[in-house]
Amino acid sequence: MRFILNAASRILVAGIWAITKGLSGNNITAGTTILSAITTAVDSSTEVVYSENPDGDFVKSNNFSYAIVIVGEHPYAESQGDSLNLTIADSVVAAWLPGSEGHGVADVLFGDYGFTGKLACTWFKTVDQLPMNVGDSHYDPLFPFGFGLTTEPVQA
Repeated sequence: MRFILNAASRILVAGIWAITKGLSGNNITAGTTILSAITTAVDSSTEVVYSENPDGDFVKSNNFSYAIVIVGEHPYAESQGDSLNLTIADSVVAAWLPGSEGHGVADVLFGDYGFTGKLACTWFKTVDQLPMNVGDSHYDPLFPFGFGLTTEPVQA
């Protein structure tokens, strides 16, 4: 993927979690934000544009080659803060608990390291399907249990 992203002229990076280390109130922990890691990873001719919450007009009018959206929530939000209406993009990489090292996220996005991602649970289409388990007569998920991919590092 590095060769594709390096050829990009403009990349949008969006979301407040792109500029934080996910450690609210902690000014002691050293680390790298995902935005700074992406900025370091791209070719010097690639423009990285950050916007916390861009609207559709901003995205359409800026001719971005790619958009990387970093989404997160504070721990209190588990269950209470979940959205029942999620829109899936062309591709999604879910990286739970990246911690204070944004380079770890950039390393796999740009192909420096391969990764394996497999769903540990069924990803349902709508909440109306719940509960849903493998073997159920109504098992028709958006992504089945174990769905995912494995990548290899891109050789430079």
